[in-house]
Amino acid sequence: MAEAADFQGTSASPARRWLRRTGALLAGAPLLAGLLQLPAAAPAAAASADPVSVSLDSLSPNAPTDGDTLTVSGTVTNNGKQAVTGAHVGLRVGPMLNTRSGISDVARHPDDIQGLTSSEVGDKYAQKFTKLAPGVAEHFSISVPVDKLDLGADGVYEFGVALSGQTSAQPWQQVLGIQRTFLPWQPSDADTRTRTTFLWPLLSTVHMTARTGAGELQTPVFLDDDLAKELAPGGRLDQMVSLGKDLDVTWVIDPDLLASVDAMASGNYRLQGDGDTTVPGPKEHQALAKQWLANLQKAVVGKEVVALPFADPDLASLAHRGTSVTGSLSHLKDATDVAATTVKTVLHVTPSTDYAWPMNGAVDPSIMRVATSAGADRVITRSDSFQETAGLSYTPSAARPVGGGTTAVVADAALSTVFDGDLTKADSATLAVQEFLAQSLEINAQTDRQRSIVVAPQRMPTADQAQAMAAAVRALQGGTWSQAQDLTGAAKAKPDPSATTRIPSTSVYPSYLRRQELSAPAFQQIARTQDKLDDFQVILSDQSRVVTPFGRAINRGMSTSWRGRSEAGDGFRSGVEAWLDDLAGQVKLIDKSETKLSGRSATIPVTVQNNLVQPVGHLVLRLTSTQPTRLKIGGKAYAEQSVDIAGGHAASVKFTTSANANGRATVIAQLYTEDGQEYGAPVSFDVKVTEVTPTVMLVIGGGVLLLVLAGFRMYTQRKRAAARQAGEGGAGSAGEDPDEPGNPDEPGGRLPEESDSAGGADDPEQPSDPAPDTAPESTDPSATGERVDR
Repeated sequence: MAEAADFQGTSASPARRWLRRTGALLAGAPLLAGLLQLPAAAPAAAASADPVSVSLDSLSPNAPTDGDTLTVSGTVTNNGKQAVTGAHVGLRVGPMLNTRSGISDVARHPDDIQGLTSSEVGDKYAQKFTKLAPGVAEHFSISVPVDKLDLGADGVYEFGVALSGQTSAQPWQQVLGIQRTFLPWQPSDADTRTRTTFLWPLLSTVHMTARTGAGELQTPVFLDDDLAKELAPGGRLDQMVSLGKDLDVTWVIDPDLLASVDAMASGNYRLQGDGDTTVPGPKEHQALAKQWLANLQKAVVGKEVVALPFADPDLASLAHRGTSVTGSLSHLKDATDVAATTVKTVLHVTPSTDYAWPMNGAVDPSIMRVATSAGADRVITRSDSFQETAGLSYTPSAARPVGGGTTAVVADAALSTVFDGDLTKADSATLAVQEFLAQSLEINAQTDRQRSIVVAPQRMPTADQAQAMAAAVRALQGGTWSQAQDLTGAAKAKPDPSATTRIPSTSVYPSYLRRQELSAPAFQQIARTQDKLDDFQVILSDQSRVVTPFGRAINRGMSTSWRGRSEAGDGFRSGVEAWLDDLAGQVKLIDKSETKLSGRSATIPVTVQNNLVQPVGHLVLRLTSTQPTRLKIGGKAYAEQSVDIAGGHAASVKFTTSANANGRATVIAQLYTEDGQEYGAPVSFDVKVTEVTPTVMLVIGGGVLLLVLAGFRMYTQRKRAAARQAGEGGAGSAGEDPDEPGNPDEPGGRLPEESDSAGGADDPEQPSDPAPDTAPESTDPSATGERVDR
């Protein structure tokens, strides 16, 4: 037999181990003698190319006690080309298995004829077949009183169902097929019972998108209708609730699942269609969701409920690839904060949020740091990651203080993974249940010390796996070596001082799990989406309509459920970002064509459109001239105005401009948030400056021409006046001409001081005036009879 060192915590106490080995040896002595009498050709028969497969579909009760009758049923199938004659199915009880590693060895090779080490119980408890035709399956059912099995001391016995017969090629009786399993035997209550915590996970994949309807109820949009299939009778989630309600288990729930079902139950949910279209979800699925929630609310009454962070974020991916991206850890905090509120709102119970659960319980120092960064002080790990190093001869309790107030709750790997396989066939499920019970009984038999053991199965069991799990828990609850305990009780149990508390190093983290992690670009995209959300929300009057659905969608983008589905995860995150871009783009500037500006100043309107259903504000519109020497905005290179727009409306914002020169000037309009961040794309347009129009130029040109002509006329008049003055001076000495206009005695005649000029006699002399041709005017009084026009 393998010793305890071969399998963590596999040995019994020395006294009990000696008694059990002695009993097994005595019980096996007759069997050994019988084996020595087998035909020499038996090994060849075991390696026959025409084997018969034996399926063990049910074994009841799973853990028999005194006075029980064991009933075994299944099928035998001749996979060969020759008929099997003289065949019968018989039951075989093998030796007691004293170690957990021994149980695992049998479980790995349940149909290995070479491992046959037992004899038949007796012909009375067998089923005969005259002939097994090739390719034909025959059903069998055998019942035997437990006391006919000659079971000895308490413990785990190998139990087999074998078909014996002969073929024309090998005409002698031989074992042609076998199915080996385990028979836990503990007819009376054990002196010390193991406290067992079984986690009942209620999680699903991501179903809701970030999209919601524009109405008051914000109708949610789902990726697909797969959630309804899980909720339907017989579906995976339906089975988890209907089976779990009668079990002593700790419910481990992803709040995102509750939020999704609740959204479906509220009605009017929609499904993502082709492109940007959506279609209404079937009305009957609303009733499914309501009924499932009602059943779950009843099932968790009086049970411990553990809420994981919203959407079950991938802690390992975050630790290994996300912490280098700014803000990633804040999403884990948000997911943790909203978890308790969601569960309490939907289920009306207050959950525990003290636990973190990395994928498969695999941890390293970085994962432990991330797991506890959002407030969880208990991390659910697994013994194949948190391996024992002290060489203990028994399986220690789950709780391990690892420092800093953190407790690692180490689930047993063998018990937790026994239901991982394909259990769609009845024989696979039966073997899984029997292996689980065998391992559990062997743990209890290792020592008289009471321990707390935790079972953490796969995150999303199938309906078949859930049924097998429920059968195992029911058998355990009705057994004599185990008692139920909730997860908090296991976490608070007194730690074993000899158990390891060393966190595994990063180098031993499983490579297959690392390959499934979210990529660094995934976290970069999440950060980019968050930045866009931060910029968008500041302009909204009702931020919750956007922040809540997008915040939860960002959490979903980090979900553990994307493992193994990287393309789907990338598509989801890209869809969230694209939808946010689309919403933010509903507030935008309307494109403008070229604008013509006449005159020295004018007003330029810029239109802002808000296609959202809610008002927006806290925006600033800046209009900038790229050529301020030609065109100024509000007397400067740019001007700004605050913008507030009602939902579904547009607003025209007007800017005053002034032109300094003709020509084209490019103008750029850009929206900003009040904190100076650019919002949306800018709009650029040209302004053609024509300071004065051609008509105005013509009018001005005509005016200038008139001025020139008037000046020329004045000039000629001035010349004539000067000439007359010169003539009058000559006439005074040589005789006056009475017909000269300057004669003061004639009507209209003028004195010299009244001669035509640009101004009066007192006007200053203009540079363009001609030099006077006469002497300065006399200041003496006028002679009698002279007339002066003043």
